[in-house]
Formats: sequence, C-alpha cells, structure tokens
Amino acid sequence: MKQGAKKIEPKKPVQEPARELVANRETLKRIFIMRESDSSRATLVKYMEQILFGLHEFLMHHVGITEERSLVELSRRFMDSAINPEPEKRLAEVIAELIDEIAPYAVNVSSPYFVGHMTSAIPFFMVHLSTFVAALNQNVVKIETSKVVSMVEKQALAKIHRMIYKRSQKFYNRHIQSAYTSLGGFVEGGTQANLTALWVARNRLLAPKSGFAGVEQSGMAAAYNAYGISRCIVLVSQLGHYSLRKSGGVLGIGNENIISVPTDADNRIDMACLKKMVACLEKDEPAARIMAIVGIAGTTETGTVDPLNELADLCHDKAIHFHVDAAWGGPALFSEKYAGLLSGIERADSVTIDGHKQFYMPMSCGMVYFKDPKAMDAIAYHAAYVNRPGSVDLGIRSLAGSRAANSLILHGALKIMGKRGYALLIDHGIETAAAFAELISARPDFQLMTRPELNILTYRYCPAQLQERLLKATPAEKMRANQFLNRGNTLLQRRQREAGKSFVSRTTLRRPESEGGPAVVLRSVIMNPMTHAGILKEILDEQENLCKTRLKSAFAVDLSSR
Repeated sequence: MKQGAKKIEPKKPVQEPARELVANRETLKRIFIMRESDSSRATLVKYMEQILFGLHEFLMHHVGITEERSLVELSRRFMDSAINPEPEKRLAEVIAELIDEIAPYAVNVSSPYFVGHMTSAIPFFMVHLSTFVAALNQNVVKIETSKVVSMVEKQALAKIHRMIYKRSQKFYNRHIQSAYTSLGGFVEGGTQANLTALWVARNRLLAPKSGFAGVEQSGMAAAYNAYGISRCIVLVSQLGHYSLRKSGGVLGIGNENIISVPTDADNRIDMACLKKMVACLEKDEPAARIMAIVGIAGTTETGTVDPLNELADLCHDKAIHFHVDAAWGGPALFSEKYAGLLSGIERADSVTIDGHKQFYMPMSCGMVYFKDPKAMDAIAYHAAYVNRPGSVDLGIRSLAGSRAANSLILHGALKIMGKRGYALLIDHGIETAAAFAELISARPDFQLMTRPELNILTYRYCPAQLQERLLKATPAEKMRANQFLNRGNTLLQRRQREAGKSFVSRTTLRRPESEGGPAVVLRSVIMNPMTHAGILKEILDEQENLCKTRLKSAFAVDLSSR
C-alpha cells in the first residue's frame, strides 16, 4: 500500500442469521442465479463502486507498487492443494479476502511511478467494458455462440488493418464481413500472433502440390523431401522477442533456425550483415530456405524500430515472407507526429500488435494482420460440429478455439478514445521518454545507454569519476569495472523495487569486450499519461540516494587486477 494512503474500509454489514455453507441443489441455484443477502450486497457494492467509479484511487489505496515482501514468505500462504468438499466462503467474503490479502501484495501497474514494464495502466472504462464482455460470455469461435459479436470483431479487425495497410474503401467493403477471406485475427498475445504469422508463412512456403498434400497435413519431413529442402530459417535482429524462438520449436523448424542478426550502433538490425547472411545462405547452402524475415517495430529492450522499408525491399527481391513484430510500437501509427517511424510497415505480409500494451487494454489481447486476405486459408481447419466450410465462424482460421470477445473492448475503446485520443497517449510517452533522457544526461553519475526512439530507454548508474577513468582504461580494466557496475546496478534495481515507492526494470545489453562486455542497465518504459518529468526526477533522486548511501561500497570500483 502506498505510504500515507488511508485504506478504505467497508461498512460493517447488518448482522443476519448465518446460513450454512453446503453444496446442494438449493444453494447451487441461489449462487448461480441470485444475489446474496443484503449484508453481502452492501459489502460488494462498497468495493465494486470504488473499482467501477474510482479505479485509480482504489488501486492507490489497496495495491502496493512493489512492496517489499519475501516471495518465499508469500508462497507459504498458498500451500494448501485440497479443495474443500463444501463451500468455504460467500462471495462477499471472497471479495474482501482478495482486497485484504491479495491486492496489497500485487503490483500497482497503474501507478505513474511504475515505469519499468510494458504492462499498461488501463483507463477506468476498460473495467466497465470487460465486465460487459464477461457478462455476455460470448464465444467467438463460432457464429452460433456469438452471432453479431463475430461481425463486430471483423469490423474491429478491419479498422486496425486499415490503419496499417491503408487500402481502399472498396477493398474493405469487399472483405470486412466476407466469409471467404480474413484480414487477421485476435489471439491471446504477441506470442500467439507471431506464431500465427510464421505458421502461415511456413504453410505457404511448403504448400500442397502435385504428389504432396502440404506440410500441415504431411509434416515437416515429407515437406522437406517434397521440396528438396534441408531446413527452414527465420532471420531476425538479435533484439527479437523470444516468442519467435518458441515459434521455431512449435512449428518444427527448430528454434536453432531462428537466426539472430547483429544490430548496428542504433540497435537496429544491421542491413549489411543481413544481406551478407542471405547471400551466404544462397551460395553455401542452396537447399536451405528463408521462411521469413522479421522486422521489429519497437524492440522489447530498447524500443527501437528496424529499417522496415529496407527489409521490405530485400524480402520483395527474394520473394521472402516479411513479418513485422509491432506488438509494442504498432499504435504509433495513430500519431501524426510519429507514425513516420513505422514507415514500411504497410509493405509487410503480416503484422503483430498487442492490445494490452499501447492500446491500454486489459490482459490479454493480441492481434495478427495479413496483407493478403486469403493468406490465413493456409491454416484453415473445419469440423462437422463447428467451423463448417462456408460458414463465417472465426475459429476456422485461428490457433485458438474457444475464446472471449475481447474485440468488443477494442471496439468500444476506439469509439471512446478516437484516433486523436490514442495519439495523445503515444505522443506523451515518446516525448516524456525524450525528456527523461535529458534528465539522465544532465546527472554526472548516470549514463544514458540507449536513447529512446519510441518510449523505452536504458541507463545505468556510473559515478562521474569512474566514467572519466574508463575513457583511458585498458580493455581488461573496462571488463573489471563493468563487472562491478553490473553488480551495483542489479542491486540498485532490486533495492528500489523492494522500497515500494517506484519501479524500473533492468536488462542486459550486448556489448563487445572492448567496451567492457555485456552491461546490466536500468530499463524505463514510459506509457502512463500520469507520469511526468517531476515523477521521473523523484525516481532518479531515489536511485542516486540509494547509490550514495546503502550501495556506496558496490560502486567503489577498483580497476587494478588481482
């Protein structure tokens, strides 16, 4: 719980005769279709009113940022693995338990001091939309369990597809509600979106032909034999998300064939190196096939955007599937100021975007989009009882089966926020990150490690005197100093997290040995509209104070060898 915050206590319910908690037909009917007693209702209303109409105040009062508490200690509270034969608690008691015993030890990702991860604060109306989605409980796998909701989902997909690809009104009139084409799909998150994109790329590369039923039916061994292929490869920047490696394992090409390409000085994929790798594969391993090249629009570690137009040119020339992982940066397309950073995304064969990142939606919502409305036919499945051929069932072209209608949340959010509303959020994140970079650069004892392109940056604490000494240090001295700095910044991130006032994350940047080797850095993600320069200054003040008091010895670096 945030320091100084006054916990809101529910009014004591009026005492009513206790009803025995037993599982029988009568109690089942009561808890299934009827509300509880008036006293229970008062407790529920008290809390739910706070959540529905004062969400951020509720979170500040009841949820810590990252309160110091041993994970071992917390885990001991949850060791009981037996399910009680009879009901244990009423709904009001369960809600009270969640608020009193769970929430204080959760993480308040909505705090403006929480600037360390890609999990967003959510606007209060998202809770209302989520409640409505839960109440309807539509299953968009099939039209018979969703009806009009499936049509709304196709409309929501078309709106984002149009933002990416900017096709004509005639194009969208033709495909928006077509049963025979698909502009994309909702999935659980970016991992499934990337998997779906590469699944389509694999199946189109190893498609059915004379004497071969296709990889989806016959498998990888038969596909390689039919096409005379030794292996399939995916090329991506070394900053590519680890979900791509998972995809290699799931799709049977092997995660060792998700090959990392070095980055340049700006943390973008090194195009010269990529072209050289492609040429070497063509010359030295002609039986290998490049299944896809992936460009990143907002890397997880540094927020940078690969040169998408150059990647598109290469993929076009070589007839390679071009996928853009824009799970993070995709919504920058809303911004008139910064949409140009994603120039070339409209040339991608497929695009990943996460709704629960910069669309500010609740967990979990991912999306994948395809330039070719028939591309997803490569992964179509049918069954006699569901997803029959010729139907408009959304489950036909989807990795998932039953799933919630999270498209309704996005559909509503686009109407409530509008393009300009989302643009304001994007602009604020990018511009506040730039301001944070300047604050860091102005402090002698901090080093800005990666300047933000979107709204992610990295930095580390490195005393000014040490920075001066490192300018003339030998490679061995740099390596030794870097080891001290890595330990010190790791401790700094932990101590600040445990203090529970604010939070930044950390990661390790790859660097050559001549620069000291891999560097542990503090990573900041600016995506809360309530986060401002004053708060960021407080975060730096706290870090500087920790380093000069509790962690002073950790940064007393001795460059001499032992």
